[in-house]
Amino acid sequence: MSEANHEGMRESMLALKEKSGVLVRHTGQDFASFLRWVLLGCIVGVIAGGAGTVFYFTMRTVTDLRLAHGWLLWLLPLGGLFIVFLYRACKVTKAQGTNLVIVAVRSTEPVPLKMAPLIFISTAVTHLFGGSAGREGAALQLGGSLGYQVGKIFRVDEKDLHIMTMCGMAASFSALFGTPATSAVFVLEVVTVGIMYYAALVPCAVASIVGYCVARFFGASPTAFAVAGIPAESSALPFLRVALLAALCALVSIVFCIAMRGISAVYEKYVPNQYARAAVGGVLILLLALLFGKDCLGMGGDVMQRSFSGNARPEIFFLKILFTAVTLGAGFRGGEIVPAFFVGSTFGCVAGRLIGLNPSFGAAIGFLSVFCGVTNCPLTSFVLSMEVFGSRGAIYYLLAAGISYMLSGYTGIYTQQKIPYAKDRAVYIGGNR
Repeated sequence: MSEANHEGMRESMLALKEKSGVLVRHTGQDFASFLRWVLLGCIVGVIAGGAGTVFYFTMRTVTDLRLAHGWLLWLLPLGGLFIVFLYRACKVTKAQGTNLVIVAVRSTEPVPLKMAPLIFISTAVTHLFGGSAGREGAALQLGGSLGYQVGKIFRVDEKDLHIMTMCGMAASFSALFGTPATSAVFVLEVVTVGIMYYAALVPCAVASIVGYCVARFFGASPTAFAVAGIPAESSALPFLRVALLAALCALVSIVFCIAMRGISAVYEKYVPNQYARAAVGGVLILLLALLFGKDCLGMGGDVMQRSFSGNARPEIFFLKILFTAVTLGAGFRGGEIVPAFFVGSTFGCVAGRLIGLNPSFGAAIGFLSVFCGVTNCPLTSFVLSMEVFGSRGAIYYLLAAGISYMLSGYTGIYTQQKIPYAKDRAVYIGGNR
């Protein structure tokens, strides 16, 4: 073998050795980063999941108190005044709600620690006195605030603070609803639609699972509904019916979002004083309850359960939109997702029966489709259906999520959510709505 060949072999061996060394270093760095994020995810999962668990039992307690003592509803205007006072006392004059943590995930916007007790107490007050709202907004803000603060304690950099915020959101949401997979996917998908934050996948999954385990350890029940009448996949007709129902639910989700923003704008224009707005809103809810009954107060879990049994008043979905918009627009705290579940399941129950679907199955399609329409999160909606309804009927749930996402337009319950790509073609639209 010539000297030139020897020299070539030597250079090849050196190059191979160098590449191997780089590979080993990168593998070691990746593994160290993995262990770091698993540890941080566990810590956030315990803290935010624990807070979510306490919140779960608090919400259950205040709801039971309201149902046992109907006179508490008459104190709703006073509850609104207290919430405004609480935020003013903490020097929060314009609360951004869940939009605050969404902005914090993609910017340098901080999430103050005081937001955690504020949203916890104010949401509990809203539900104690009968305000029509959800609870997930509180979970996302509570968890996001705690995750952000844990990141500050461990002195992670600005980019990692975003991930810590998402971990807290996932852990608290998972503890509250008992849906760990949905919670992890939701925080990855909701911030910027169409762009998944995969760097946060492992820590968010770990935090979500830990939060779920903490909640189950203390006896919190996961969200689940029994769905009857799932059609066989033997013909095209059931798919066409599901597609039609999903399309109708997309329209309902648009109405829901327009109502939330529209009534809020009316309040700001005609009742600019926050104290007066809260009092007026409380009185309006009292009047609505006297006129239409109390089914739309609070979260309405019993009404949703009835819809999955095939029973729902035809007008109840629209009344829930009205009750929720009046409540949240007045300054009461909570969230829009649980009301969207209520609206979707009741509408799906009624509309499903009319188009030939089993009303229980129609409630399931409506549940996930309206949720998808108001959050613009089709993947989350599909995963949610798997955790809440089970895997049977999965192909229908996937179809419904896709159709609702495409037809629900560019509205949404989170004004700071970005939708950078068009829903009907591969075109960048800038994310502004």
